[in-house]
Amino acid sequence: MEPDSSDWEANLDRFVIEGLNTGCVWGLEGPDGWALCDSEKYDETDVMPLWSARELAMHHCVEEWSDYQPVAIAVAELLEDWLPGMHDDVLLVGVNWNHELQGEEWEPLDLLAEFEAELR
Repeated sequence: MEPDSSDWEANLDRFVIEGLNTGCVWGLEGPDGWALCDSEKYDETDVMPLWSARELAMHHCVEEWSDYQPVAIAVAELLEDWLPGMHDDVLLVGVNWNHELQGEEWEPLDLLAEFEAELR
């Protein structure tokens, strides 16, 4: 599987298209819940990284996340429940972050709009 690039827009497109094609996206879940990172943009804000393929997520199950496993999230559930809930909880979404956990931080409702635009 091709790793994600440093082209954040391409990573977003890949996330949306692959998520819609496979019907799921992937997060990392561990003993204490879902993997979260500190936002680079905003103090006191967490980011939940998600990937479009299990293999991309699995690459990050090392070091502090060695007890975590990739878990599929159905796209329908992501769009209907997760993204609105993450917005309410003031969480951001990291989309197809690269191997160094670098990438764009998305407001959940903006990411929802990207999926809706692709579905049209």
